[in-house]
Amino acid sequence: MGIDRVAYCLLLAAVGLGRCVELVVSKRNQRLLAARGAVKIREPHFRWMVLLHASVLLAAGLEVVFLNRPLIPALAWTMGVLFVLANAMRWWVIHSMSEHWNVEVMASARLGVVTRGPYRWVRHPNYVAVVLELIALPLIHTAWLTAAVGTIANIWILRRRLEVEESTLRGVPEYVAAMGSKPRFLPRLF
Repeated sequence: MGIDRVAYCLLLAAVGLGRCVELVVSKRNQRLLAARGAVKIREPHFRWMVLLHASVLLAAGLEVVFLNRPLIPALAWTMGVLFVLANAMRWWVIHSMSEHWNVEVMASARLGVVTRGPYRWVRHPNYVAVVLELIALPLIHTAWLTAAVGTIANIWILRRRLEVEESTLRGVPEYVAAMGSKPRFLPRLF
């Protein structure tokens, strides 16, 4: 196995480790929110989202190794930059949401609506970052099959998650007043 494949598999492992760190932050934030009266909302598709994210990491590595995907430098650099930007956006979201951020849907808007950071312009910047990341990460090493299947599955899961999340948020007048007129994903240019 070439050094490029080893480096790519190490990148995938580092991303997986990063997800574990995020889970620790998320659980801490859930405890803080629960202590303040927020409740976790039942989300039937959450386990599929977790499985998808783990599967993309595993499948990308397997596709590169066993299907002998080439490293195309121009694609690798482009997708690498997109991946870094998507992660910068995700960490901006995590920082902006502070203790409100976690990986599960919590009814925490009554404790305050986050309107700073990327939330000044859109309601769901984290999902934009996740979609971009799940496209870019496999394509860094030309794992196009993983990128395609992962993106389609991610869109399906996110649609269901947004139904749960937005129905929870629309029930909070403060949220509707602060965020109701903002677009979901992409800021208005004019």
